[in-house]
Amino acid sequence: MMRVGYIECFAGISGDMWLGALVDAGVSRKLLEETVAALGIGAELRFTSVSRSGIQATKVDVLVDGKPAELAAAGHSHEHSHSHDHSHEHSHSHEHSHPVEHKHEPHAHDHTHSHDHKHDHDHAHTHGRSWREIRELLLHVALPEDARSLALRAFELLAHAEARIHNTPVETVHFHEVGAVDTIVDIVCGAAGLLSLGIDRWVCSPVNTGSGFVECAHGKFPVPAPATAELLKGVPIYAAGPAVEMVTPTGAAMLRALGCSFGDPGTITVSSIGYGAGNRNPDRFPNVLRLSIGEAAAASRTPFKTDRVTVIECALDDTTSQLVAHTMELAMKQGALDVMCAPVLMKKGRMGSLLTILSRPQDAAAMQALLLRETTTLGVRSREEERAVLERSFVAVETPYGPIRIKLGISADEVWNAMPEYEDCAQAAAQHHVALKQVMQSALAAFAETKAEA
Repeated sequence: MMRVGYIECFAGISGDMWLGALVDAGVSRKLLEETVAALGIGAELRFTSVSRSGIQATKVDVLVDGKPAELAAAGHSHEHSHSHDHSHEHSHSHEHSHPVEHKHEPHAHDHTHSHDHKHDHDHAHTHGRSWREIRELLLHVALPEDARSLALRAFELLAHAEARIHNTPVETVHFHEVGAVDTIVDIVCGAAGLLSLGIDRWVCSPVNTGSGFVECAHGKFPVPAPATAELLKGVPIYAAGPAVEMVTPTGAAMLRALGCSFGDPGTITVSSIGYGAGNRNPDRFPNVLRLSIGEAAAASRTPFKTDRVTVIECALDDTTSQLVAHTMELAMKQGALDVMCAPVLMKKGRMGSLLTILSRPQDAAAMQALLLRETTTLGVRSREEERAVLERSFVAVETPYGPIRIKLGISADEVWNAMPEYEDCAQAAAQHHVALKQVMQSALAAFAETKAEA
């Protein structure tokens, strides 16, 4: 049987809703508490049972010094450097030049205050963390490797979204609210909880973003806010219910990082359901995220590991080989799993090329845009497929030409395929002035000898 997790975002999605749904569906509270403790950032979790328009749900709050973290963050101090003396009243809003986790509340940050002091409006937020600082924190926390990888992927997606919006290098992205304690806890605990469920396939409904406007420093923006909109590329979205923001950057990033497919989960037998509550409680609109966990018949399953990929392709009969080669190279650099080109006979007897990209489902929109932008095609086709894959790992062997990595394809602890890594072999062949095939044969012989000794 295949274990399936089905996420229903009819009221949007946020970090705290993720955690609540996980706990309500059976994820161990102890696991999440131990994960928070491992972070070492002075946070703890509070679990409560609440009602949202009559639906019983679990609410998870991140506490700092005994109070919700978002309230603690709201009371942060601004360091002002002063250059002129006057008494004045001004309002300032926190510019959304960084992902912001608002615990499912609107993006309103206008603060008005009066004070007598000199200042040049240079506000240094003491609660900010850079992408590099967050990455270093997660790399040194005691976490399961798969949970660490998922959390890093979510933060990386947030950083890339901000870099794209503001046209800045991703390494220079500096998070403010997203660097606050509550969002780090939401993402890291969410990753640990999600992976503890042992789900083989994640499916998500179309996502309700809400509607209306959010207030940013550069003016009002329609929902979803810029960072959220960037993260929701390739995700089916709609707007319904109250005119409020329903999706936060944290929620969107976790969806993307998880690599969900979107749509109907097919026939599943549900064994557990969890409801995670957001902060609001509007009338006749349950502000909850629903997570259903069940089993799907495995008639078409193979004994191998499977995952979901998106196949994106277009046929070209009016382009050059240089354009095709350039597009293939760009696709690999931008995260394609594979790219291939095959000759085809097209209408009117024209020879053409079928250009095909395999991508992760969350990267499909970017790959579609690449084909439309870089080639002469006027349209692309996409479909989602399941693939069976061998587990992959690398071992290094010693050869007369230096160490060479061997890529292994493994099933049930048995090596089915072993192939010398091309880049290693090519570099060694050039360095020692020998044929490439000679280096590859030497590497395979060394691997066979190592395997025999084992």
